[in-house]
Amino acid sequence: MKTNLANIMAALSMAGLLASLSPFAVASQPVGAAEIRAAAESAITQSDHEAVAKQYEDAATELQAKLAEKMELLEHYEDKSYLFGRQAQDLKSHTQALIRNYEKAVRKNLQAATMHRQIAARLKDSPVSAEARTPDALSGL
Repeated sequence: MKTNLANIMAALSMAGLLASLSPFAVASQPVGAAEIRAAAESAITQSDHEAVAKQYEDAATELQAKLAEKMELLEHYEDKSYLFGRQAQDLKSHTQALIRNYEKAVRKNLQAATMHRQIAARLKDSPVSAEARTPDALSGL
């Protein structure tokens, strides 16, 4: 009876592992990363930069949630490594690598948000009128 329970627990743990290692869970960039970059490239006004900063902060929050999930998973692997047999070390190493990637992505997103907040603050303090910052004024048309 005890071995059956252990086998069931191991099977459930493996199912959870496979679900967490799916391609959607492994990506360290949020789903809208391309849209954020496009918005950042076309940001001109103070409100544009503030909106982009908010998008970067939201992406960082998403990544922090994923990071916390991976840290819990790593703790589970470390506490219950006997459930995973020979794969325990591989699972731990893989999860540690994911954690490093998520931490790096969070830092980059927060840095980008800070940069866009600074640009927005400079545009707010700038004596140039809002009309001069329109796309037509910038392109010289």
